[in-house]
Amino acid sequence: MMKSAAWLTSLNFPASDPIPAPDSPLRFEDGGQYRIEIPSTEGPRSLEAVIEEGRKRAVPLHRVSQGSGIMLMTDAEITEMLAMGKDAGIEVNLFIGPRATFDVGAQVFAPAGKALGLSARGTDQVRFALEDLERGVELGLKSVLVSDLGVLQVIGKMKVTGDLPSDLIIKTSVMMAPANPVSAKILEDLGATTINVPSDLTIPQIAAIRMAIKAPIDFYVEAPDNIGGFIRYFEIPELIRVASPIYLKFGLRNSPDIYPSGTHIENTVLALSRERVRRASLAVQTIARYCPNAVMSPLHKPLHA
Repeated sequence: MMKSAAWLTSLNFPASDPIPAPDSPLRFEDGGQYRIEIPSTEGPRSLEAVIEEGRKRAVPLHRVSQGSGIMLMTDAEITEMLAMGKDAGIEVNLFIGPRATFDVGAQVFAPAGKALGLSARGTDQVRFALEDLERGVELGLKSVLVSDLGVLQVIGKMKVTGDLPSDLIIKTSVMMAPANPVSAKILEDLGATTINVPSDLTIPQIAAIRMAIKAPIDFYVEAPDNIGGFIRYFEIPELIRVASPIYLKFGLRNSPDIYPSGTHIENTVLALSRERVRRASLAVQTIARYCPNAVMSPLHKPLHA
């Protein structure tokens, strides 16, 4: 296996998953090692609940992300959500485009078709995703969530040509999560600026990905059931140590899949949003107890503003 190790090393990738995993020397631009993200924040009322619960529980919030998609939000809802995020000092990240699971194709639901994930089926869906993106950017959106490799590449090129803002944040979905450093580097090279990795990777495997990329890593400390349902709170200190800069994300086990969301299930969405913040409060306590010297990115607004 020496030849394969040499090949990987020549391409600036680790030759194996490092044991013990090394400390990450990388940080966010503000010097922080970690930030907190609340996923599945499905619209203004959900964001309102997240902000309220965050202040109630003294949970620092850096980013919220949404999963149903821009296409299922009105202009007024997007504008309100962005204004709320700006006022609270929270990055608002919205999903772009339709996806295979919204389309008429059946393979994505077949046991052997899961690899399709949330990819865009056909050129029309790629175009629809770009239409979604354009509308969001026109309304002031600065952070988007992408789940298709081709769409990622197009957006990355549009940033380079100036057709999209150069500071647009491109976050890749857990549904296209890279499971090794080579795949992670491909996403970064295509334009990803923050990368969601699988929640079932070991600490050395995560460390190997960190050695290959500079982009922040997004990681579900608690994963929803549909991506495994893992609960890894005691590993937070190690995740921060080896994967910095990292967004700690809090899904919910034993909860329904709410995509696509809407007012018909709003009470459920709000309850789940509040519980995700409570889960994040457990992480805050874990950090205070086991790695109090870990550096959190500064907040743009006081916790109790």
